[in-house]
Order: sequence, then C-alpha cells, then structure tokens
Amino acid sequence: MAHLFICPNCGNRTSATERTSGFRNVPKGCTKCGFGFLFELLDDYYPAPNAAFFVCDKEGRIIGCGRGSRELTGLSDEKVIGRQVREVLGLDFVDGDDAVGTVLEWGVRQLGKGVTVNAEGDLPAKAVADLFPAYDDDGGLLLVLTPSK
Repeated sequence: MAHLFICPNCGNRTSATERTSGFRNVPKGCTKCGFGFLFELLDDYYPAPNAAFFVCDKEGRIIGCGRGSRELTGLSDEKVIGRQVREVLGLDFVDGDDAVGTVLEWGVRQLGKGVTVNAEGDLPAKAVADLFPAYDDDGGLLLVLTPSK
C-alpha cells in the first residue's frame, strides 16, 4: 500500500510504501529540498502555488515555516518560530470554530475552512485553511493557508 506525503517546506508530493526511513523509526525527509520530515496525507492533496505552509507542535506553537509563509504574512521565520499559531497569524475562522484546536485535540483533518489572517503589522487577508494532523507520537499539525481572491 502506498502512503502519500507532502513536504511542508517545498510542497513536493511523494508516495512510498513505508512511513519511516529504512529500518529505523526515523520520519521520512524530503528528497527534493532536504527538509527533515514529511506529513502523510490520507488523500492526494494539491496545494495552490501561492499556498503558505506552517508546521506546529502539539501545543499549537509554530516550529517551521515553509513555502509562501513570508509572502502571506510579511513575517520572517525568526518572528514566528516558537509562538502560538493562532496569535501570531491572528487567525479568525469564518464559522467561529477553532479549527487548530479541533485538529490538535481530535487528530482529524479540517479542509476548506474560511479564515481571516491578520499577521502582526499586516492588513487582514482572507484565506482558505487546510489543516492536517501529524500522525506520529509527537503530535502537531500542518497548516496550509491559500490566499482568497
């Protein structure tokens, strides 16, 4: 059975029969850009070319910024790493739900969620959020924000 993976750094999609690298219990890394770990997708997922990627730990703190993150928020990696994703990005979901909390608590995907992103020092921007749980012992999530037209 092939597993589908996406790199939060460069957006490269791959498939593999194993979830780890070799016989060790080490997560797969990206063969294209060398990023340290990939997110497994339950269905194939095609992010928009202008999508921004953010990786969060099990507490909702940003631990990695990928492709498009600076273009969307205007913030450098140094300004966001270690901070709560909801706060630093000013996420306000259209339906009033806390999609980040849902993904972290229940380990379920949240796709196509309307959100306003109001990053520090930037104007509010409408976007669509796709959130994926990390299927490993560390927990966490991948947040993909696609700016709306």
